[in-house]
Amino acid sequence: MRNHLFSQNSRGLNFVAIGGGNGLSTLLSGLKRFVGADETEPVWLKNLSAIVAVSDDGGSSGRLREELQMLPPGDIRNCMVAMSEDSHLLSKLFRHRFSGDGELGGHSFGNLFLAALTEITGDFAEAVKLSSEIIASKGHIYPATMADVRLAAELRDGTVIRGETNIGKLGNFIKRLYLEPEDCHPLPEALAAIYEADVITVGPGSLFTSLVPPILVHGVSEAIAESSAVKVFICNLMTQPGETDGLTSRKHLEIVREYAPEIDFDYVVVNNCPINDEQLMRYAEEGAEQIGVHGSITPETIEGAEVVYGNLLDEGEMVRHHPEKLAQVVLLCAVQPGKNVLV
Repeated sequence: MRNHLFSQNSRGLNFVAIGGGNGLSTLLSGLKRFVGADETEPVWLKNLSAIVAVSDDGGSSGRLREELQMLPPGDIRNCMVAMSEDSHLLSKLFRHRFSGDGELGGHSFGNLFLAALTEITGDFAEAVKLSSEIIASKGHIYPATMADVRLAAELRDGTVIRGETNIGKLGNFIKRLYLEPEDCHPLPEALAAIYEADVITVGPGSLFTSLVPPILVHGVSEAIAESSAVKVFICNLMTQPGETDGLTSRKHLEIVREYAPEIDFDYVVVNNCPINDEQLMRYAEEGAEQIGVHGSITPETIEGAEVVYGNLLDEGEMVRHHPEKLAQVVLLCAVQPGKNVLV
């Protein structure tokens, strides 16, 4: 374990979260209360940055992508809302999704706003920046790349499948995942955030469609490896039918390392609280099972990374991370390296 800069009480951390989907926005919503917090606190965030996957091709994002030839806005919109003030009317407006079967049906206002601002500015990254300012997001949001990338997978039988929507159903058959074009590059600002980071997280999120794509962008995994930041992999709560059937927390990390072997993760954050019986039955019917809860078997390390266990479950019918609990345990990893942190 490296002797990190923040081995004692810390202040003013630069935090970079990498991923996509609901998992990333959940983490960001928990972290935002630490941004610019009272400097007498043991830890607060000077900068919070998200590097977001842009390979989505389904739903409202996919429709706008095909019609307007723009990057998919959905995950980025979710991150903006997650980092905004929940009571702010504009953040509620950005969440609004139109009903009905017409052309607007299924679109979210936030996606359409980003699409309009992209056409006005001629620059998707600038549209994201301006939109974040409008809804008072407490951080910086960077698309993983500005290239029009598509996710592709070579299966074990040699078949090539394209499109995130299709690939999300074929996890156990994937031999190699890649982006088209493969030589896509990140924004310089995203690389700068990685190099200046004190904490970098990957996850939670869909393994093949949210977590791996951003680190496939040319130079991203190398920058993470070279950064002196504390590096944390956050494991999902449940397997995803078709994508991660039967995969343990160890296997999740092993797969990430197949694509980015240079990244030396310091911690793996794993939930150790069992879901209730009703949830267990509901998710079992869908073919999903809980990750990280295996009786008394609690390894201290996974692939050399220290395992941090805690009750990270939110309340409600759906199995979700509790935003504040997750944020707290990740920040404790940064300021108390080498200690078994429990929440």
